[in-house]
Amino acid sequence: MTTRRTRPAPRPPEGTPPPAELARQARTVLSDAVRVARWAAVDGDAAGTVPLTDTTEERAAAALGLAPRQVRAGWDRARLAGLVELHGDIARPGWRLRAWDRDDMAVLRGWVALFDAWSLAHPAPDATAATAVAEVVEAVPQLLSLLQLSAGPVLVPALLDLLEQRVAELREERCEIALAPATPKGAGTPGKGTLAPGLDPAPVTATAPAAPPVTAVPAVPGAPAVPAAPAVPPGADTAVLPGGPFITQVPDVPGDSTAAPLLDWALDGLAAVGALTLDRGRSATLTPLGNWAVWVKLEQICVAAQSPAGNIEQPAEDMLRGCARLTPGPARAEYRAWLAARTVAGAVAELLAVARGEDALLRGLAFEALRVVGAPAETEVRAAADEPSLRPYALLWLAEYEGVDPEDAHDVLTRDESTWLWVDTAAAVADHGEPQLLLRHLDAAVQGTVPALLEEVRSGGHPRTVQVLVALAAAHPDPALAKALRRAAFQVHTGGA
Repeated sequence: MTTRRTRPAPRPPEGTPPPAELARQARTVLSDAVRVARWAAVDGDAAGTVPLTDTTEERAAAALGLAPRQVRAGWDRARLAGLVELHGDIARPGWRLRAWDRDDMAVLRGWVALFDAWSLAHPAPDATAATAVAEVVEAVPQLLSLLQLSAGPVLVPALLDLLEQRVAELREERCEIALAPATPKGAGTPGKGTLAPGLDPAPVTATAPAAPPVTAVPAVPGAPAVPAAPAVPPGADTAVLPGGPFITQVPDVPGDSTAAPLLDWALDGLAAVGALTLDRGRSATLTPLGNWAVWVKLEQICVAAQSPAGNIEQPAEDMLRGCARLTPGPARAEYRAWLAARTVAGAVAELLAVARGEDALLRGLAFEALRVVGAPAETEVRAAADEPSLRPYALLWLAEYEGVDPEDAHDVLTRDESTWLWVDTAAAVADHGEPQLLLRHLDAAVQGTVPALLEEVRSGGHPRTVQVLVALAAAHPDPALAKALRRAAFQVHTGGA
């Protein structure tokens, strides 16, 4: 048996303030967002408007003593931080807003959500190519890592150099060939458009002074060698490659002329959300919040890399089966590791797909994993409440999410929903548990007596009712009750009264 190696989780940066102090700083960064969100929660018109109208902005500005642009910025930040949640065209106060004054971790998670969305909170200049912006956003984590490792100010030229290196790596990973910026005198003028090999009877060529050849593509074992492509004339958008001529246009990407402005944009955006401070454009330094956020991201990577039970690469169904015999603590650790390696939307969709299956045990475990997901799963879980087989689980999930004590959460279910859930849970126990567990589950029925339970179970419509009653009859030590259970199973099976 192979022992799974795990890496230790990173330690918080030395000198990191305690969570209460970090939360105080996060509350300061998001103070305007909280004020706007609370105003919108009280004002019915604002709470139902997405996005804010000019009239609503003016009313909020007058009520809060802010400029309209500050109201707009605060509203956008409130949405990004989870202080406001969108339900179709309706905006409602988020759970983080309700917990803002009493829960430091809710505050910090809200700030991290804003930190992750810094490029949305501080949009790039309109004239900038989307490709260039995407590359810079992808390169920012490496810049943040350098800032944290430096534990102090880092000069902007050093950050610019690292940004250009990272962008070059990204372009190389996409196998892009960058063309030189200028066309020399005497060079042929290439045609415009896109040509496939062999479609142009008179291929366009260009003549240029000798230039170093393009490096040959590394050979793949077992494949024929590919010769180096001929040199490309500076400024030409035609490259003659093995197999025929191509006319291509390289998209706008950061280079000597665009990397510096985009770096300024990224640093300004990170400074705007409180992740770093700038010294008149000469250097950048992570704030305590920024240091903590980078550490959180490193911790998430380590969690994803050390799935406790080794199910991180498995699909949701196999992962849940692997967690079936774990105690709640290790199971939650497994859920966290599995979720950290996936996008939230994809993970939630996969878990709900498993919940819609026939295995009742996996249905319950899927919703346990969704509890670990938390707020990002609310929209999908709320939609799942319209499906009969998922409704009781979804209603319990939503009740706990909205702050109801888990012991009181069952009060949100109707009698019929509670009975359906009892049968579904009994099916899970019958399939995967011991007879003693099934008998104990009989005592958990809301009806209080077996005859009352049988009366309601027969009309409940659960597809596993017959199997559950037969399993209970086989396990029950009382012959009279066992006979009643078998009779009820027969009546359900034949459709009798």
